[in-house]
Amino acid sequence: MPNAKEQQHLKFPIYMDSHATTRLDKRVLECMMPYLTEVYGNASSIDHTFGLDANKAVENARLQISKLINCKPDEIIFTSGATESDNLAIQGTVNKYKEKGDHIITCLTEHKAVLDTCKYLEEVGKEITYIPVDEHGKVDLGVLESAIKENTILISIMTANNEIGTIAPVKEIGQIAHKHNILFHTDAAQAIGHIPVDVQGMNIDLMSISGHKVYGPKGVGALYCRGSRPRIRPTH
Repeated sequence: MPNAKEQQHLKFPIYMDSHATTRLDKRVLECMMPYLTEVYGNASSIDHTFGLDANKAVENARLQISKLINCKPDEIIFTSGATESDNLAIQGTVNKYKEKGDHIITCLTEHKAVLDTCKYLEEVGKEITYIPVDEHGKVDLGVLESAIKENTILISIMTANNEIGTIAPVKEIGQIAHKHNILFHTDAAQAIGHIPVDVQGMNIDLMSISGHKVYGPKGVGALYCRGSRPRIRPTH
């Protein structure tokens, strides 16, 4: 417990829920301000200076993320957050590979963004296997591999659990997926900025991230998609 002198300098209430969201860092706000006030062009309107300046900022952000996770800049798709990224990755894979199969493997302790998407897919006739975890929150790799079927098209296991902090053996899961010619998606919203993440070394095909978990703004996220957009086919 802090002593009386230390208590005088404490500011109440004390925020202790940074796994849910973080406070916007002042340095991030400073970088954002020009694009909220002066550089207001549409980044897709590159036939004039206003749009070109905005486009350069977007592409620079794409480059920064790609360097962080070791991928190509054009493999970054910006979204409104990890929830949209999860939906885009999972449903996009289902739409793209529906001729190959309709079976997805995930685990019981995934974030609701993944579980709710899988529940919806079950309602429309897709097959989902929810594998259990042990007392430490980890999946058994043997159980995971034994759940693979001929019609399996995707494995989705989060990198770091948002409730208990368990870090999954992502590299090994990716190896299993690729051994069976299956795509591997991971929700890394709780991992990015806290542990090293290398999508090449960790055998990741699709990865969801969110800005507000790492002192960035709410409403901004990204989906890493190996080989960029041809990997998935969004729902129209």
